[in-house]
Amino acid sequence: MDGEQRHEELRRLGWSEWHEARTECGPEDALARVAAVDREALLVMDPTGTFRATLAGRFLHRHTESHELPCVGDWVVLQKGAPGDWGLVHRVVERRTSLWRKSAGASMQRQMIAANVDRAVVVQSCHYDFNLRRLERYLVMVREGGAEPCVLLTKTDLVAPEVVDAQRAEIRAAGIEAPVLTLSNVTQEGLDELRRMLVPGQTHCFVGGSGVGKSTLINQLIGRDCLQTGGVSGTGEGRHTTVRRELVVLEGGALVIDNPGMREFGLVEASGGIGGGFGSIAELATGCRYRDCSHTGEPGCAVLAAVESGELSRAQYESFLKLRAESEFAEMSQVERRRKDRAFGRLVRSVKRGLDD
Repeated sequence: MDGEQRHEELRRLGWSEWHEARTECGPEDALARVAAVDREALLVMDPTGTFRATLAGRFLHRHTESHELPCVGDWVVLQKGAPGDWGLVHRVVERRTSLWRKSAGASMQRQMIAANVDRAVVVQSCHYDFNLRRLERYLVMVREGGAEPCVLLTKTDLVAPEVVDAQRAEIRAAGIEAPVLTLSNVTQEGLDELRRMLVPGQTHCFVGGSGVGKSTLINQLIGRDCLQTGGVSGTGEGRHTTVRRELVVLEGGALVIDNPGMREFGLVEASGGIGGGFGSIAELATGCRYRDCSHTGEPGCAVLAAVESGELSRAQYESFLKLRAESEFAEMSQVERRRKDRAFGRLVRSVKRGLDD
């Protein structure tokens, strides 16, 4: 397989000119995409198929933060052995886009969800899971990571049509401009429209709470029951869903990533995504008297005036302030952490100099 043919095959797995311009490979190097991660063991895919790979010791020594390690959707540079042997990963190709959330607990570390995603589909169930504030949090991080957002409302067969219409109207009233699709996994109404959105060679990541129908949907897209799913409870909530992230190539050429359900979606450094996710507030802010208006009490604040007049809902305004405060706290925490890391680095260097003297 010559170089041009090889890169054409890679493009079918999501490789792009953007990645090409930022990647150097030696004569012994190969490129592969991460399909699943199990600690330091990876399932990767290239034009020849899927195989196992592990991380080189030097790579692990240089990259100690969890977000620096390969995640689903990453491209990696590795050495391939004989068929059946494990590949050895030496580095991760720069990520064009990424999805992450705050790690569990008090830490402000990033927990990677997926990389090199073209479109992130935020899935909520019309029946029990619909939550506008949670939807806003997802969309903020999608925009911050650079992916194109889309909203999918599932289980429409479990509610009356007017409920679905009301939820659509609530989304639009909140200033959310992302496409909104609806789907019944039972009747498959809406499935054809979703299929038309899935572009060959592009990566689509499905995120949302547990039991909203993500894995059942991907099973339908694949055309076989290959992902671990279960039945539906009496409330309409799925009982058993995906237990790990996995990248799958559909028959039509699109790539999809299923994710375990996420009830919490903490923000980490998302100021750009917040600005893009609250377009109506950003537009109003252009009319504020002060350029650096915080929209919390300054005279001549167009945002506060819109809240008072009813043009902007108080719930949307309060959600904006809450997400902004959470993002600012995360950013300050990261700055403090970097400051401590630099101070520790200076201490280590001074100790080394003392030992050398």
